[in-house]
Amino acid sequence: MPEFDKLADTALTFAKRWGAKYADVRFVRTEYETIEVANGIPELINRTFDFGVGVRVISNGAWGFAATADVSKKAIHNTAALAVKIAKASAKLKISPIVLSEIKPVGGQYSTPVNIDPFNVPLKEKIEYSTELCRLMAKTKGLTKTSVSMDFKKIYEYFASTEGSVIEQNIIHSGAGIQCTAGKGHRNRALRSYPNSSGGQFETKGYELIKELDFEKNAPVIAEEAAALLSAKECPSGIKDIILDGPMLSLQIHESIGHALELDRVFGMERNFSGTSYATPDKLGKLKIGSDIVNFVSDATAFFGLGTFGYDDEGVKAHKVDLIKNGVLVGYESSRETAARLGLKSSGAARADGWGNVPIVRMTNTNLLPGDKTFNDLISGIDDGIYMKTVSSWSIDDTRESFTMGTEIGWEIKNGKLGDMIKKPTYSGKTIEFWNSCDAIGNKSMYKIWGTPNCGKGQPAQNARVGQGCSPSRFRNVKVGV
Repeated sequence: MPEFDKLADTALTFAKRWGAKYADVRFVRTEYETIEVANGIPELINRTFDFGVGVRVISNGAWGFAATADVSKKAIHNTAALAVKIAKASAKLKISPIVLSEIKPVGGQYSTPVNIDPFNVPLKEKIEYSTELCRLMAKTKGLTKTSVSMDFKKIYEYFASTEGSVIEQNIIHSGAGIQCTAGKGHRNRALRSYPNSSGGQFETKGYELIKELDFEKNAPVIAEEAAALLSAKECPSGIKDIILDGPMLSLQIHESIGHALELDRVFGMERNFSGTSYATPDKLGKLKIGSDIVNFVSDATAFFGLGTFGYDDEGVKAHKVDLIKNGVLVGYESSRETAARLGLKSSGAARADGWGNVPIVRMTNTNLLPGDKTFNDLISGIDDGIYMKTVSSWSIDDTRESFTMGTEIGWEIKNGKLGDMIKKPTYSGKTIEFWNSCDAIGNKSMYKIWGTPNCGKGQPAQNARVGQGCSPSRFRNVKVGV
């Protein structure tokens, strides 16, 4: 293994020598494993390894960044020089100099707490288990496809800066999901996923997550639901009360709250690719985004969230930040640069996709704090509504104000009781109206941080892994159906 301390010192020393006012260096080594089994047959087995270093500097008031997969001393020396050269060229076009919010230098280590390292579990065991889950689903008549996916990621990061911070992190992500399809064609086809679509559930855990998800129990359930959906009722159109399950509410949070409160979007720095936000700085402390019971935090310290770590990619220690309190906008997800523009401290949300990208503002775990309602409380308070479950589709505008969402399955709610199954239920609305219509939030017993492994943002595009914590919740007078 390379001596990262000496190589980091090389990068920082030469960056300063060539004129950098500030510099940081990140060594990142990543190992991936992906397994996909369809109808009991392995379709994808992929294991990859990635290693490199990125150097970021401020010179003449502007950012410069360069990266390389060659971690020799000479290559790092040249990469640091290139980063400074880029910063000086960029400075000629700067509007104002880069200012960073202050942090105390830290020397720290962080490791994901895991019971079973997924990379130590034999591939044969994973494939045999996946094949068995396909067999369990295939017992239901009418299915045309069964599939199982597993995804594991191990990250080692070494960070050092000219401010004196030196940080090492070892982070492990595990994820898995099952899915089955009944029928054929676009109109006569039904899909069911567990515990969520898009690969299932992802957490900062080891292989123990796979057993915790209880696939054996749930495989026959979703298989029967998929078959039943072929003859289920169409989603009605109109204004109804709705209850969203955890996975669907997680996506709603991700799209209408998480992205909207990333401070670079708020400033218009993401306008070209990802859009802007309705939550502009002039509304801080004033905008009533949700009802009085709606409270959101950004929390990279939350146990097992996919956005959980020890330090962000600027060396800011993970901590919890209030975003929405009693429905009112009170904070943002920020980097050192964006926070400084508002005279704030960084929320610790500067994150990069691997070693070859510059850190940008990314949500960590955007968590809706739990309420005090049981699931029966949520249902019994509705005379005419729909319980919607599992993400199917989504669309939201560039300012995060208007959206349309769809789920795989739903059930009518009549006079406080669940009724007939509904296929492909959808709902739509305006973000602020929607969150202000929230009048009941599930309690801690139903609370979970749902992982999103494929959040895209930035130019060039970067992928991030983030989480959204929530319990099933109730919303009044929502437009449903077409």
